[in-house]
Amino acid sequence: MKRIRKAVLPVAGLGTRFLPATKAIPKEMLTVVDRPVVQHVVDEAMAAGIEHFIFVTGRNKGVIEDHFDKQFELDATLEGRGKTKELAALKRDLPKAGQTSFTRQQEPLGLGHAVWCARDIVGDEPFALLLPDMLHHGPSCLAGMMKVYGETGGNIIAVNEVPKDQVHQYGIVGVGEKKGSGFKITGMVEKPKAEDAPSNYSISGRYILQPEIFGLLEKQERGAGGEIQLTDSMLTLAKTQDFFGYQFEGRIYDTGSKIGFLTANLAYGLEREDLGPLLRAEIASLK
Repeated sequence: MKRIRKAVLPVAGLGTRFLPATKAIPKEMLTVVDRPVVQHVVDEAMAAGIEHFIFVTGRNKGVIEDHFDKQFELDATLEGRGKTKELAALKRDLPKAGQTSFTRQQEPLGLGHAVWCARDIVGDEPFALLLPDMLHHGPSCLAGMMKVYGETGGNIIAVNEVPKDQVHQYGIVGVGEKKGSGFKITGMVEKPKAEDAPSNYSISGRYILQPEIFGLLEKQERGAGGEIQLTDSMLTLAKTQDFFGYQFEGRIYDTGSKIGFLTANLAYGLEREDLGPLLRAEIASLK
């Protein structure tokens, strides 16, 4: 069984729901407290042992590449001012030389197409896929998925429970027999009616996929919205390979929505020792 070394992060979206904030700043660089959203996701992947980060970008996303690069002027300024704590934090967050790759998704053809754009960099090995909009708050979700992968192999999808009356908003999986720390996935349905949903376990934006997905994505016809849908190719792959689910027990924030982004800032801020008490006091004063 090949280990998971690489992670793909699709960051080509326009972020139109956050205009005008995202007119000049990529949505992935909006900050949750004092860290860009995409940095939180890279933190999760680092904690799971990922060695190579592949960003699928688009136009006007160069600042993401700059963020994950060494800035000599900034480092020199911090060192000269004796800000050793801040300098150490920057070095700790920075992937090592050669651990980041950037490739362009030249047309907005959907998530499946974005994943396919990373095919040559991933190569013939399994990989992780993390959607940066979805912040998984708690222990590294990907680390939990890695544990399931070590027990089962195959393809792994992270899921979380949602209220039954909300299943129509998500991709939903069918739940089969328990396997190690996960369970066998018996099917996948995109945004089903409540009465048709096989469960209330929604796909949460974290995947471990085998490289055969690339060949399927290459031939995949456009689906909903005229885009190449990842789920369509996963359904085809599931005919020949096993899929397993990992239930994430933490809280998930969709930072692609305004309420999810604001809630994430509150949640991450409240747990900070240096900010939590002051933030609670400020919240109380707003009543």
